[in-house]
Amino acid sequence: MTRNFANIAFVSVIALTLSACAEPAEQAPDTAASATENMTAASFGCIRDLTQVDRFFVGNLDGDLEATVAVASSEDGSVFPVGSVVQLVPGEAMVKRANGFNADTKDWEFFEFEVSPEGTAIRKRGHVDVVNRFDGNCLECHEKARPEFDMICSTDNGCDPIPINDAMIRALQKTDPRCGAPLELTSEESEGLAALMAATGR
Repeated sequence: MTRNFANIAFVSVIALTLSACAEPAEQAPDTAASATENMTAASFGCIRDLTQVDRFFVGNLDGDLEATVAVASSEDGSVFPVGSVVQLVPGEAMVKRANGFNADTKDWEFFEFEVSPEGTAIRKRGHVDVVNRFDGNCLECHEKARPEFDMICSTDNGCDPIPINDAMIRALQKTDPRCGAPLELTSEESEGLAALMAATGR
């Protein structure tokens, strides 16, 4: 009798052990944050490594470049996907954050950079209070863009004119110090860059 009881107990333990082993392992929750949520100065490099669309360079920190380019290329406008990066010049950027980041900026975060051959340093980042080197508040400029363009300014999107012309913009893009050797400038671009440097004392 005692032996039978022992055998039953042994079989029960084995059954419970096998049952426990058969249970699928509980998966750890996915707590990995996106690249957009983990942005640092190192997230921003040579502007020309991004994809050029019209006057701008665009990218997507979360890898959804195709969707970002599609919106940036649309003549009718649309909402940019999370992670979208939009840059006109090396020293500034806009990044589309997750829904709920900031209603006033339609979830865009504005960045002002210091760029050098060593890389990028973030001078200022935020939503409603970022001011660029020309003393312009980023939000006050971009909020004038027509609603369908998701706060992206262009020559005909409703925003006020910016204080630099196309030649200056191209010159800044071609001479981003993070890119290595600068691209050759036209005479117009060289003159525009010289005038810009004189005006800003840089």
